[in-house]
Amino acid sequence: MKVLLGFSGGVDSSIAAYKLKKAGYDVTGAFMRNWDAFANGDILGNPTIHNDQCPQEADYQDAVAVAKKLGIPLLRVDFVKEYWDYVFTYFLDEYKRGRTPNPDVLCNKEIKFDSFLKFAKDNGFDCIAMGHYAKRIEKDGHTYLSKPEDLKKDQTYFLCQINEEQIASCLFPMEDITKVEAREIARELGLDEVSDKHGSTGVCFIGERNFRQFLMNYFPAQDGDIVDVQSGKKLGRHVGVLYYTLGQRKGLGIGGVKGEEGNPWFVTKKDVPNNILYVSNGNEDEHLNSDSCLITNVNWIGDKPNEPIHVGVKFRYRQQDQGCPLSFDGENIILNYDSPYKAVTPGQFAVFYHEDGRMLGGGIIDQTYYKGKRTDI
Repeated sequence: MKVLLGFSGGVDSSIAAYKLKKAGYDVTGAFMRNWDAFANGDILGNPTIHNDQCPQEADYQDAVAVAKKLGIPLLRVDFVKEYWDYVFTYFLDEYKRGRTPNPDVLCNKEIKFDSFLKFAKDNGFDCIAMGHYAKRIEKDGHTYLSKPEDLKKDQTYFLCQINEEQIASCLFPMEDITKVEAREIARELGLDEVSDKHGSTGVCFIGERNFRQFLMNYFPAQDGDIVDVQSGKKLGRHVGVLYYTLGQRKGLGIGGVKGEEGNPWFVTKKDVPNNILYVSNGNEDEHLNSDSCLITNVNWIGDKPNEPIHVGVKFRYRQQDQGCPLSFDGENIILNYDSPYKAVTPGQFAVFYHEDGRMLGGGIIDQTYYKGKRTDI
């Protein structure tokens, strides 16, 4: 079977290639180029591009070296336009609304499991493979993703928008090993380029950035008032309301306020139309809690339930599942938490899990509520 593997130049895709080849697959690696710092105006936010080699090119050179050692062909495929059109414009649009998007989820949906999958099929490959820590399972006539052996590296959260056909078209060789084991295998194979290489961080394919500076390339700084949400008192000036996130404490620049020295200040709300950043140093539960939310853009695997069901929900990556009754309201989902939860953030994804570890799907957190009152406006 001919397999096209997403080959990033990291340890996970490298060991995925090794495992696939060991299992008898005809493996070809493909390095995806999805971001052009110069063409996309990413200068201020990425000072590394002024060096001899930007991080993406360094990753490519690692991929070339590892592919040679493993004896697999390596392609280089370009999805810069697709990434801009289907992922980055979404990212910018969500920030314009004052929300906190997760482009990594859309990158998987639109690039790795759509554009890349189409490229593979058009070029005679039987299926694709990825180095994600996730497991593919069949149950009751449906194809699901499930949590992998290494729960600390479980990446099903970022795969919540891919459908059954996309899941069935992909192999996940890292499903049954841990990250520690992957590094040990890399050392045994002499893959010095990746054995101790840190995993990628930052925005998918764009990498690590001074994030505020990066956003300034697309949203020029517009200062405005920082206001105490309780008293209405102006406490200082912010550098641009779009640059802050719900619950943020650091970088507010308001220091101590007379009579309010006991607690740290944190962001409670962003009024984008009026360019006001609301903060509080009072009870976090009062200002950050919600007990229910509306989920839109839902991707659901399997048969939709006609009655409410109880699921585990992740509101962000690497958090414990939060128990929630889930019910469909047309194409959307209503979640009513077992207990109030802090900083459920519009624009982020909620991902649903069966108690047996199967991922049931996910969608965008659109509205949040506490005690019947909407909290995201």
